[in-house]
Parts: sequence; structure tokens; C-alpha cells
Amino acid sequence: MQRCPGQEGPGRRGHHISRPWSRRSEKHTPGTGTGTCHPGQGPICPHGLDPPAPLPPAPCPRPSSSRSSTPPRSADPAQGRAERPPRAGLGGTRTWEPGRVSISLCPAGSAGGAARCRPNGASDMRPVLAVLAVLVTAALLLVLTAKRDRPVRKKFGLVFDAGSTHTALYVYQWPADKENGTGIVSQVESCTVNGSGISSYADNPAEAGASLKPCLAKAMTIIPVEQQRETPTYLGATAGMRLLREQNSTKAEQVFAEVSKAIREYPVDFRGAQILTGNEEGAFGWITVNYLMETLIKYSFAGEWTHPPVENVVGALDLGGASTQITFLPGTTTDDENTRALLRLYGTNHSVYTHSYLCYGLKEVLKRLLASLHQDSLYAQQISQPCYPKGYQENITIAAIYDSPCVPIPSMLSPAQVLTVTGTGNPATCCAAILKLFNFTCGANRTCGFDGVYQPPVRGQFFAFSAFYYNLHFLNLTEEPSLSSVNDTLWKFCSRNWMTLQKEFPTRNKTHLRDSCAASSYILTLLLQGYKFDNRTWHNIHFRKQVSNVDVGWTLGYMLNLTNMIPSETPQKVVLLPKSRWIAATVILAITVILIFCLIAAICYWKDSSGYESL
Repeated sequence: MQRCPGQEGPGRRGHHISRPWSRRSEKHTPGTGTGTCHPGQGPICPHGLDPPAPLPPAPCPRPSSSRSSTPPRSADPAQGRAERPPRAGLGGTRTWEPGRVSISLCPAGSAGGAARCRPNGASDMRPVLAVLAVLVTAALLLVLTAKRDRPVRKKFGLVFDAGSTHTALYVYQWPADKENGTGIVSQVESCTVNGSGISSYADNPAEAGASLKPCLAKAMTIIPVEQQRETPTYLGATAGMRLLREQNSTKAEQVFAEVSKAIREYPVDFRGAQILTGNEEGAFGWITVNYLMETLIKYSFAGEWTHPPVENVVGALDLGGASTQITFLPGTTTDDENTRALLRLYGTNHSVYTHSYLCYGLKEVLKRLLASLHQDSLYAQQISQPCYPKGYQENITIAAIYDSPCVPIPSMLSPAQVLTVTGTGNPATCCAAILKLFNFTCGANRTCGFDGVYQPPVRGQFFAFSAFYYNLHFLNLTEEPSLSSVNDTLWKFCSRNWMTLQKEFPTRNKTHLRDSCAASSYILTLLLQGYKFDNRTWHNIHFRKQVSNVDVGWTLGYMLNLTNMIPSETPQKVVLLPKSRWIAATVILAITVILIFCLIAAICYWKDSSGYESL
């Protein structure tokens, strides 16, 4: 055998190795002694064959390792040569010669020059890229659509606060899938019922029910129709109804019957009307404040429920029309069962001190104050009221003064007798008259607040709401000023005359304007002498109407308790996606990363390769 003229040997440019099996197409005409030999590509020509003109080389796909390992066949010139059609699916030509098989995997008509043979990378990578796109899309859909499997539905709750001076309806909402969370209840609406509290309708119970209907109708416009019948609705009555029940239980039951009848006329899940005890009112107010402040339990960035330090828990100071409540975590164990409430919230036991002072609400205190001033000169026709502004004067009957269980009428007085009340605007005398309403005597070796009721020393931060906030806010004293500043402001206000006050506050309700000095003076006396705050602890009191856009009061804590939205045990760790979805998403993302790495490695290999071995 001899080499074709112009043949390049191994090691030259092209890196083609001469072997009997050539992937280049070789053609040999049987019986003529002539054949084809591709110069520059390394085949060894049989003896006596002349090299033909060179054929243009074609770019080839990746060679098959299985073909390169096939042993060569022995050539037999005596056998006839036959040509077979190209093999389907290879995109090239295959010729059959006796003793020699030549397969070309290059696409027919392709061109690439003699320099190198490159694969068609774009067509090879399309399946891989398609698989990657599918995997990435699947992972994203698992994560992004997990929360969209079903729309997050809102649930609603209604609570009537039937106080002694007025009634209000609160509309709450929360995500249906987070009922055991904390800090997730929001206040949608509050509606103040026209008129006084329901206890004032003792002689006309039907009017008590009718007064609630405008607010109920308003609530129905807020709650979707399809959810109204499953909306829990409560009515809680406080000190006003407690006093009426003591005075006349039959009338109290009639009032409850009428308000219940009115609520049942609406498509809600009414769960009954109830008179709260004083300690319940205080405890529910404490729950409301700490629930909104997230001081009982908090969801951390690590995805776990954590209990904040006990020092973060705040106390609650509530002042209504007929009673006042103080509730806080004491620094010592409370031995008095009458002032202790045991609460288990989120897996933690809380032993809180709480007490409600009946007849120490603002409305009842103002009546008691006037009655006390009248009794100083029982048979006089005039009453000097030092807490009223100078120049104020009005006529009032004995029955109007002594119209409450907190103010029993002396037997010798005629209810129809008319008295003249004259304001003197004397802040010092006003404070002295208010102090006479308290009994600061404690038992032997006991710590007490007033009226002989046990109270440990106040501890921690406090939120003061309801009438505490409204009265001091009118005097701009809710932005935590110093105690001396509060005293100075109150002293100046109580010294002003009636004409000046009316000109300065023309839109203020005249009754509220008249009572502002007495109310604010009482609040200061209650906090300092009654609850034993002082110069050091005064700054621990924060006067607030709302926390997180929710009115502070007992109503939210009451609903949370009755709907079991505050579990006794700690909620399980919150997982935003079901465990199966996390596992599937993680596996898909891992496979995607591996495929991307392999694809990059393959691209780098193809890019750096200067050609393919012709096997």
C-alpha cells in the first residue's frame, strides 16, 4: 500500500488518524481497480489506485463511541462491491464496499472547511434548555401559587359594648387561616349608638332594642352577605347593668330580652347577652392591650413563636361611667383570690392582679360629688360647687342628684325639691372635695389602694384608656407631660370663669365643658392617691385611645376569649408552605442546579475543542 499524494500524516493539522475504518465516504468501483482516496485525511490507498480529486469535507456531529470500538473487517478484493443506501436517522451517507465500511455522520451538503468539524450546538442544547425551563417554572409555581390555592377569606365578629353612659358596636375582622395567631385582628368599624346606655331604658325596654338597629344595619353593609350568618355577635354589659340588676333584676332582664330580640332580627350568629363581672372587664381589657402590643407572644423572623420578656407585658387602666379597673402583673404572688385572675395564654400562665371599683366610674363620681356637697349643708337651697367654673349656675332637683344606687337618697328629703348649683372655680377646694369620696384606710400590715381593697405596688408600663384618655386629651395632657405640668395646666383651667370657657371652646358640649375640671381632677386623684402612682412612676402611664388602629377596651379581649382565638397552648411553628411542597420545590431546584452545571461544562468543552477525532 502507498500513501496518496498530498496526504498528511498524523500529528499534522486536522488530527486525523489513518485507519481502515474511515468515517469519510470512500468509493471503490468493483472490477475497475479504481476507487476513491481522500488526500489530506489519512486513508491508506490500495496498491494501484490513483487518488481522485479531493472532496469537500463536512462538519460532523459527535462521534459514537460504540462505532469507534468496532474491530475492522478484512478486505476481500475478490468479492463484488455493492453500495447500500444511507442509514436512516444519521443525516449523512453510508457506503458499502467489500472489506471496507465508510460512514459519514456529517449532514449531507454541510460545509465546515478542512480546518475543523464542529457540532451543531444550538440544536443539541434545545432539549436541555427546555427541561431546565420546565423545572424552573414548576418550582416557581409551587412557591408562588401555594397561597393562591384558595383565596384568603376574612372572618368577622361583632361586639356590643353596653356601657353605663353609651353603647358602641365594634366590627372586627381577621384572616380565616390565622385564627390562632396574634396581632392579626383589625377593627373595621365602630358605631356609637344614639342615646344613653341600655340601663337607662329600664322603664322602656323596647327602646333599648330599637336603639341598636341603626348600627346593626351599618354592620350588614360591611360584612359580605354570604358570611353574615356565620358572624359571631356578642353583647356585653358592664357596670351600668350591674347596678340596674342590683336595683331591679326584673327590669334588667327585660332590657336584655329586648336587645336580644332586636339583634336576632338580623342574619348574624348571635351568641347571647351577658353582664360582665368587674374582674372580667378588667382582665379582658388587659388581654386586649397586650394582644395588640404583641407582648404575650410574638412571631419571630426565624419562623417560631417566642414569648417576649415578662417585663414587656403592660398593665391596663380603664375608666368607665360607673366603674374603674386596674389590672397588671404584680411583682409578688397575689394571695387575695378576690383580686387575682389566672389566665393561661399561648402556653404561659399569667397570674394578674385585677380589681374593679364599682361606683368609681366618672359618671357616678360626679353624682356622688354633688351629693356630698349637698349633704354638707343638707337643708340649704343652694350648693356651692368648687369644681364648676365661676359664673356657672343651674337649677336641679333632689331626684336628679340621688338617682343611682351609688347615691342613696336620704329619707328626709323630697325628690321634687329644687336646688340651685353655683360654680366657684376653686381648684384647691375641688381637690379636697374629691378626696372625701375615697376611703384610704387599709387593714393592719396590708398594702391597699383604697376602700380597704388589697393592691400590690404598681409595676411596669400601663395603658390608660376610655375616660382616662378622653378627658385628659381635651386638656392636651395625653402626650406624656411631666406631673408638675399636668398639675399646673389643671390648676389654671379650673380657675377660669364660665363665660371665658364658652368663648374659647364654642363647639364643646356644655355639660362636658362644665364637668371638665371635676373629671380631670378626679382622674389625677385616682391615679396618684388611689392607685399609688407617684413622680417616679407617672411616666409609666401612657394615655391611649387606640393601639394599631384598634380601640382599646375590653371588647376585643372578650371576643378573643369567647371565640377561642387565643389558645391556651403555644401555636405550632408556622410553615408558609405545606411540607410536601417545600420538599418538591427543593428537589426540583436541586436538579435544576445540577443540570445547569452540566450544561455549562458541556458548553465549555465544545468551545475549547478544536475538532473531533476521526475514528
